[in-house]
Amino acid sequence: MNEQQQTLFQFMSQQADKLGMQTLQHIGLTFISLFIAVLIGLPIGVYITRKKNLSGLVLGIAGVLQTIPSIALLGFMIPLLGIGAKPAIVALLLYALLPIIRNTYTGITGVDAAVKEAAVAMGMNKWQVLFKVELPLAMPVILAGIRTATVINVGVATLASYIAAGGLGEFIFGGISLNNTNMILAGAIPAALLAIIFDFLLSLVQKLNFKKIRGAVKVAPILLLLLSCLYFIPSAYGGKLTAGFTPEFMGRQDGNLGLRSKYGLKIHTIVISDAVMYKAAQEKELDVISGYSTDGRLKAYNLVVLDDDKKIFPPYYAAPIVRTDALDKFPDLEKTLNLLSGTITDSIMTELNYKTDYLHQTPERVAKDFLVAKKLWKPERGGNDGIVRIGSKIFGEQYILASMYSMLIKGYTNYDVTTKTGLGGTKIVFDAMTNNQIDVYPEYTGTGLLAILQAPAKMVNALQVSKDSTYNYVQKEFLKRYSIKWLKPIGFNNAYALMMREKQAKELNIKTISNLKRYLESK
Repeated sequence: MNEQQQTLFQFMSQQADKLGMQTLQHIGLTFISLFIAVLIGLPIGVYITRKKNLSGLVLGIAGVLQTIPSIALLGFMIPLLGIGAKPAIVALLLYALLPIIRNTYTGITGVDAAVKEAAVAMGMNKWQVLFKVELPLAMPVILAGIRTATVINVGVATLASYIAAGGLGEFIFGGISLNNTNMILAGAIPAALLAIIFDFLLSLVQKLNFKKIRGAVKVAPILLLLLSCLYFIPSAYGGKLTAGFTPEFMGRQDGNLGLRSKYGLKIHTIVISDAVMYKAAQEKELDVISGYSTDGRLKAYNLVVLDDDKKIFPPYYAAPIVRTDALDKFPDLEKTLNLLSGTITDSIMTELNYKTDYLHQTPERVAKDFLVAKKLWKPERGGNDGIVRIGSKIFGEQYILASMYSMLIKGYTNYDVTTKTGLGGTKIVFDAMTNNQIDVYPEYTGTGLLAILQAPAKMVNALQVSKDSTYNYVQKEFLKRYSIKWLKPIGFNNAYALMMREKQAKELNIKTISNLKRYLESK
């Protein structure tokens, strides 16, 4: 049953166990970070009410932290804390600090000075004034800050899956990668509901009279701690080896679905972005990863590809796809893009990827060096006969290919080029093309077959006999359904692969995926 035939309710019912686990992780992440943020933010807020000359500096720093884009903040945490829960929790608590510190400061400074003077006149010391007068009176304002921090954390926690921390973001990123709206909604709807529910419950708490329920307030930290512990329930189901798979790999037949159905492989799996997956394998935080056969990081991180002895990773072509109206508008475009056809083998693409992934050369430099070596590079003509819009997904290989196409168009035609690179997963970039936001981008016939066309299993099995049959099928169907043309294949095969650290694979005597399965079953 493909996405078109399956309703959202059916999809969520089918994925109920996984959805439940991810919801627990999401709640746990939200409240672990919130609990720590309260422990840090509340005392800081109190402190700056006593040292008001520091209030501007402290609130300014907290404000700056909140302006850092969440995905960038997670990226900053990885070199310091690795992947998983730790960097996600630190990033979330930093986001939660500003509303908690600010509202604590505002609430306490807003207490009527006459009330505080009366308390002192009655013989209270400064701590008694704080705990018996200021905090109870300021509590509605403080809770408003905690309420804001909670809603922020529920939303930002969806990005935690980017660094293998789990949560509902796994469904969202998977849906974006697989062009699956049901999967996106399966993650987005529960996340939105959690934000609404927590916001509503905290709004009720905010209205309570804290002088009358002072004992109940003491229960709040315990409740926060219990909610935090929900994160660790799914972790109890771990195994002796841990796999890190990308969201797209998790939902594809030539991916985790095939590993389960054809190999019967059952391995403890976390979902992770391919941007950090290889580094996590190198640093021994992951034992098995899903990668690409032409990825330069294979060489960079001393990884070895496990032999696919049951052939679930069929070979696929990489090729540019172009809107047919763009081909009509730019008559020289197809001939120019096809200049790259047959020039890049698997080993060449691996080497080009290595230069960007590990040597940190820019995609533009790598692209130009290659075109110069192949005697394909020409200086820009400075064309003004229209602008070709080139897109790409968000990984190095796509940046390199987009740069090559840009240089070829500028050198061989009178067209100008604008690029929209880093468009995320398959859904985003393909939607950009069908919505007339881009004219051309590099794609893979396997992705076209499984993620975009979502061909039935029987058709997929029939076509996987050869990469030519897959290419011919997607070429015909794309033209018929979307008025998009597949041009000539570039030359390399970018299929999925399972990888391990070379040293670990030798120690465990794992050379094939079947070896991996037997090892997991033997322990």
